[in-house]
Amino acid sequence: MKEIESKKLVYQFAFSGLSLGILFLVVILLVDLHSKGLGISLSGILNLHRITPIFWFIDLTPFFLSTVGYWIGFKITSDSIAYAKSVENEQTKSKSVSTFLEKLRDGDINAEYTISDEADELGKALIALRDKLVSNQREESYRKREDSQRHWVTEGLAMFGVILRMNNDNLELLSANVIQHLVKYLNIEQAGFFIISEEDSEKYFDLIACFAYDRKKFANKRLAWGEGLVGACALEKQTIYMTNVTDGYVEITSGLGKSNPRAICIVPLKINEEVHGVLELASFRVFESYEIEFVEKVAESIASTISSVKINLRTSQLLKESQEGAQKMADTEKIMKLNMEELRSTQKEAAKQAEEFISFTNSVNHTLIRAEYDTKGILLYANTKFLQKLEYTEASEVIGHHISMFINEKDKVWFNKIWEGLANGGRHFEGDMKHVTKFGNDLWTMATYVCVRNNEGGVEKILFLGTDITENKKQSLDYEGQINALNRSSLKADIYPDGKLIECNDKFLTAMGYKANEVKYKKVFNFIHDDEINNFHLIWENVVNRIPFDGRLKSITKDGAEKWFHGTYTAVDNMYGEVAKIVYIAHEITDQIRIEQKIKAQTEQLKMQEKKLQQSQVDLSQKLKEAREEMQLQFKNIEVMKTLNENTLEGALDAIVTINQNGNIEFFNRAAEELWKLSKDQVIGKHLITILPEEFNGKDDNYMGNFFCFSENPILRTRFEVFILDAEKNTIPVLITLSEAKVESNYTLTAFIQNIEVELF
Repeated sequence: MKEIESKKLVYQFAFSGLSLGILFLVVILLVDLHSKGLGISLSGILNLHRITPIFWFIDLTPFFLSTVGYWIGFKITSDSIAYAKSVENEQTKSKSVSTFLEKLRDGDINAEYTISDEADELGKALIALRDKLVSNQREESYRKREDSQRHWVTEGLAMFGVILRMNNDNLELLSANVIQHLVKYLNIEQAGFFIISEEDSEKYFDLIACFAYDRKKFANKRLAWGEGLVGACALEKQTIYMTNVTDGYVEITSGLGKSNPRAICIVPLKINEEVHGVLELASFRVFESYEIEFVEKVAESIASTISSVKINLRTSQLLKESQEGAQKMADTEKIMKLNMEELRSTQKEAAKQAEEFISFTNSVNHTLIRAEYDTKGILLYANTKFLQKLEYTEASEVIGHHISMFINEKDKVWFNKIWEGLANGGRHFEGDMKHVTKFGNDLWTMATYVCVRNNEGGVEKILFLGTDITENKKQSLDYEGQINALNRSSLKADIYPDGKLIECNDKFLTAMGYKANEVKYKKVFNFIHDDEINNFHLIWENVVNRIPFDGRLKSITKDGAEKWFHGTYTAVDNMYGEVAKIVYIAHEITDQIRIEQKIKAQTEQLKMQEKKLQQSQVDLSQKLKEAREEMQLQFKNIEVMKTLNENTLEGALDAIVTINQNGNIEFFNRAAEELWKLSKDQVIGKHLITILPEEFNGKDDNYMGNFFCFSENPILRTRFEVFILDAEKNTIPVLITLSEAKVESNYTLTAFIQNIEVELF
């Protein structure tokens, strides 16, 4: 249908051109016949053609105008069709973009969008935006999973650190408490705690604690050294992890029957390359890698605690024996005073006690780090363990040196005060102390400095006894660092099951706007916003029942301000398996929530603006259609006037030449063709130098090329004489008048040229 209308419009333009040409031809013929006194007849018309041969060309005017009309109609219809197709393509593209954006707003970040062509920059940007959203969602999910695992490990290490500190004087109670909490924290089915024991110089493994095992079958389980996977784990000092468990290796018993576990994890209790026992864990599920790493860290802490417990027990035993020996010596002295007759017997007893004391001293030297100083701090004696731990090979390297060579510069201020008190007979010192080894390494000891007095009660020397706790101390400092890092980066609070606040960190107080003394009697419910309080009571009930919560909650500060936090509430059990407290860890996300709310509001506003834009597009399309019709009408009128003017100038007797601002020839009438002896086809669209070569510019002041050009002060509307050169290089004197026209940024310069030779001839 559009093609038929287009052809019809082209034919209309062609017919209009033909009609206008015929009208123009009739008018010219009638005017010229009348001016020359010829009759309006066929013979008159033939005579007019003989008198004025140019009329033979004028007769072609209808066909020329018909051709021009056909070309104009074809051009207009072609442009209209191209414009309509362009508008249709843009509407299709706009609809596709709108649909794609709607899917993104609805959360469909996997929506597809097809790029129409290489120039579709908007489409490329939308696809890049979609890919960025997908990438951000994937990264956020991975980050949350890592944060959850890291939080789980940190909380577990802190919990087991508390358990190990609570029962470090009773190995059986410690092992039972540890294995019970380990099974519950890992959410596995059963576990066993084996410790290395020695009897008659033979090592073996004792199962001193278990959880979920068949107690009748395994109550007194004992494994020989190197037996089974437990023995292999201790020998290799490496974790053994199996997911292909053979039938009958171990059975998990429940009320529904017995079943073989899916995964077995056996971890050595190792510290300083020394194995103190083995943990054996069994589960129906596969262990995660971070869970295995967590168990290995806990095992290292357990090994350190077991090592300390053994040392403490051994030290207590030695001290007890020493006290008993001292008491025996005191009794012997009393007997010596009361009965001199038994001197020989007493001397023998004293010799025996001396031997026991020497044996005790040797035991102490074998077990403890021991050194003796005079009151000025000069080292008098150091046992082999002292030299080994401080990385010296010979006693001569340290004997006679001041104690300050073993103390770090940063610790000398407080240690000098302690030493001054000891030298003056003050109270003994007990506590953790750091020494500096020969090679600058840190040696942490559980140290005791005690005064050794002479018979007069004065201080004769100062005895130092210590045990190496370097690894325990480093681990303790590491735990403290992790807890401090958690306090610096997150809000943290400990809460009783009834909701009463136990303690909270500074970040929590700052976020809620309270001081430390103001939250002493507060409950967790006081910090929850009224909009969330009913939902929070349900959450709290679940948390108290060991169902952790991880999510967003709206809180209220002291000043009544609303704040949003993303946090977790996790129950922590005591040694009896009861919920002792709830640990709350959170990050403030108020700004994030406000941004989300703002984005939501902006999205709603964008939808409204989109509706307005669609309506504006309809209105704009209507206005464009009306403007296009008006423009076509004006263009048609302009073309008609232009054609009339050009046809009028074409018949002028004077030569007329028009150039544009680029110096290209736009109009060249018939008189100009005769004057230069060049046709239109040879000059139209060509540069001015085609008819006015530049080689003559400036050589003769009367050369037309010096004047017919764009300049700051052109000679306009003034008739003056110049000369030109025709195609045959003949010099022709002419009179010219210049006229300049300007429409917006377009300039034209027209020369009206009269051939003087013709007039004189």
